[in-house]
Amino acid sequence: MKSFSKKARNSFENKFWKATSEFAILALIFLGFLIVLSAVEVWMGISRHSVDEGFFSLWSWSILEDLKFLFAYLLPVYLVYVGFYLLISKIITGAFKAFIILFFAMELMLVFYFNTTLLMLGSDLFGYSLQEITQTVGASGSIKLIPILVFIGFTVVLGFSLFKLPRKLKPGRWVALAFPIISLVFLISGISEINDSSELSTDFARNLVKNKSDYFYAAAYEHFNPELYEPDIYSESYLGDFINQFAQAEPVDYVEEGEFPFLRRELNRDVLSPFFEKGEKAPNIVIITVEGLGRAFSNKGAYLGNFTPFLDSLSRKSLYWPNFLSNGGRTFAVLPSLLGSLPFADNGFMEMQAEMPQQMSLLNLLKNNSYETSFYYGGNSEFDKMETYLRMNNVDHILDEDDFPAGYKKIPASATGFTWGYGDKELFRYYFKSKQETSSKPGLDFLLTVSMHSPFIIDETEKYNQKFEEKLEAFGFSEEKKKDYRNYKKQYSSILFADDALKNFIHAYSKKEEFENTIFIITGDHRIPEIPMASKLDRYHVPMIIYSPLLKRTGEFEAVSSHFDLAPSLVSFLKNNYGLKAPQINSFVGRGLDTTRSFQNINNIPLKQTKTELRDFVMGEYHLNGEDLFRINRDFRETMVKDEVKKEELKSAFNQFKRKNSDIIRGKKLIPDSIARKYLK
Repeated sequence: MKSFSKKARNSFENKFWKATSEFAILALIFLGFLIVLSAVEVWMGISRHSVDEGFFSLWSWSILEDLKFLFAYLLPVYLVYVGFYLLISKIITGAFKAFIILFFAMELMLVFYFNTTLLMLGSDLFGYSLQEITQTVGASGSIKLIPILVFIGFTVVLGFSLFKLPRKLKPGRWVALAFPIISLVFLISGISEINDSSELSTDFARNLVKNKSDYFYAAAYEHFNPELYEPDIYSESYLGDFINQFAQAEPVDYVEEGEFPFLRRELNRDVLSPFFEKGEKAPNIVIITVEGLGRAFSNKGAYLGNFTPFLDSLSRKSLYWPNFLSNGGRTFAVLPSLLGSLPFADNGFMEMQAEMPQQMSLLNLLKNNSYETSFYYGGNSEFDKMETYLRMNNVDHILDEDDFPAGYKKIPASATGFTWGYGDKELFRYYFKSKQETSSKPGLDFLLTVSMHSPFIIDETEKYNQKFEEKLEAFGFSEEKKKDYRNYKKQYSSILFADDALKNFIHAYSKKEEFENTIFIITGDHRIPEIPMASKLDRYHVPMIIYSPLLKRTGEFEAVSSHFDLAPSLVSFLKNNYGLKAPQINSFVGRGLDTTRSFQNINNIPLKQTKTELRDFVMGEYHLNGEDLFRINRDFRETMVKDEVKKEELKSAFNQFKRKNSDIIRGKKLIPDSIARKYLK
């Protein structure tokens, strides 16, 4: 009996050490290919994009990120491997080899996605329908031959290594056991918090060195295991304390929060009236949201250079906010934010579709005040569920690509045959054609453009490529810097095209009789991500311009505001000057535009990068991105800071918004039925 027990123990020990040895070999191969792929990714990144750091510096950071990723998961994977190996050794070894091949196939796709879009793919993948994903992927252009060859070659070499190298490598027992031991030390020591890439020069460089699988799977886990925010009876007092600490802001007086989380008394901050002559009748309002228009390359002080000369000249005749934020990193957020100052709900407010609670917006409120409301878009208005949102707000006219008559030319198709629809110049031309008959009603017109969207194909390509080259010359760039900028020639040419389209639009509108009584609002839905970004905040940094012949004085305001603030300010302005019938309570998230000329921020601004990622929050001079805290400078650059007290303050205020937002997801209302019946159509 003892001999049998000893034999069984020896058999167990032999299997254990064999499993440990084979696992160590697989882990070594895994790490080796991870490091090789990092080198390939860094090389692709610096060969196409300008960065301050050299190849070996970035590769070193990338290897550190890979090691952090490997040792964070190695110990639990090792325990699973050994456990199954003791039962089904042949099956588990083959299964792990297949798993490694699948892992790297996915990692390669994530790397190519980042290299193409300059965006880290995370849980946003789960926020779009198959139709929307197909449309977006189709817009990116043809599949390149080189990535396909790299994918095939890498996978073949990996497969060969997995099935050949284990026969030749024979690590000693304790050498093999070193892998799980290092992983254990890594997990209990907190080393992962020490080595971060925050000191790299740009957000692009920081994202380049990150392990793409680590980011994707962590984001996917958070998406399918969301943090729940329960009601907190003390949360309002927290928020009030934080607001008073960061700026002298008027307190928000919420009412009936149990049933209506965002319902509050009107702040009545009419900051626009001092700048306007009062007209005899209510003004027309034209809102132009330019796809991808970011401050990084528009207007005076743009750190990439001013590629919007017309907008720059217009801003000097306008009310202009250079430090303005969109509330979304993609187009899904712009309509609810600008027009309704609405929360995000789960995957964006418009994704609620038929479940959207009754809401007050510029669309339905102005329609109830005898405005004629219209939406113009060169693409398909069903994208991002825009049409559903518009119809629920009772828009009079929705005009998209299906309504353009013969004689209008679509954006040239990409190599895959995809086109977003009609470019900016054609959209504006159609707008004037459809508005030939003068209406007796004032109008609210919302125009959403598409030309500055990947794949950045425009008409008059040669003309705008030449303008692009002339810009580089005018900036006085060196030949080396010109070469860097030419990597994004299509993007910059589309910006110049869009700026010209806006110039033509304002010029054509100035000939209309109603021009003298029209207010124009121009902003971006978010910043083009396909040009590398300097910071996390860069993606949301857009200009805001309010231009009108009714202006009696202009102004440039360095104070921070966001899309959430437009609707509250317009409602107060129209109510005080033109008798707009509006309730004394509303559910606007924003407080209203800040017309302070010096740099400050009195607003708490949640920012949703994608439909599924709500991780950015700005309060005072600080920006919280996940667990990272940044301080915003006067030039709207940001620097990472280590201040746990400040971080907790922002987290608490951010959680307050998330709790209210979660209440809307759970089915709570925005406004009472009595308000909707009386003030909204």
